[in-house]
Amino acid sequence: MSHTPPESTPLLSPELLVRAYCAGAFPMARQRDGQGGIDWFSPDPRAILPLDDGFKVRRSLAKRVRQQPFKITHNLCFTRVIAACAEPRADSEETWISGEIVAAFTALHRVGLAHSIEAWEGGPQHGELVGGLYGVALGAAFFGESMFSRRPNASQLCLVNLVDHLRLRGYTLLDVQFVNPHLEQFGVTEIPRAQYMRRLRAALARETQWDGNADV
Repeated sequence: MSHTPPESTPLLSPELLVRAYCAGAFPMARQRDGQGGIDWFSPDPRAILPLDDGFKVRRSLAKRVRQQPFKITHNLCFTRVIAACAEPRADSEETWISGEIVAAFTALHRVGLAHSIEAWEGGPQHGELVGGLYGVALGAAFFGESMFSRRPNASQLCLVNLVDHLRLRGYTLLDVQFVNPHLEQFGVTEIPRAQYMRRLRAALARETQWDGNADV
């Protein structure tokens, strides 16, 4: 479900984003160049990834996890990750991540509520950033926003790392918004919005701490 805010709606801010996520909504720009404004979505049903044994890792990917082909870091270069996620994909010239979206989530990252996970080939000091994802953490809920990959399995390894981290830190909800073929292999499920809101309220009432690395 999409809602178009009135023209007088202020620019995105960390405060506005937090209110929206707590109400079960999230923003998407209509065009990458910012033309056309931003829509707000609260889909019914809502897609989530399980944080229990329902999260599936295929055998070949589990093998790659054990091989550790990339160095995985947290919050080391949030701005580079979101910029990479905003780049047009091979199957689409447009993305929903506009300059306003980038600025708003970067501001949210600076106050400790948006996080990135990065995959490095050769390590972060002298290597290449080859994959990553970012999202928002509030209470015991994590809202996955986008991911990118420049090497096979790079973004998937970041997702497996994210789930391991959320489990370790006591998170109870991993919201991924919509079902897509990439997420189906991991056991993504859809639940009615009313059920999602109950789970969201319970997650927001819990206290957790991301405890990642400092941004540089």
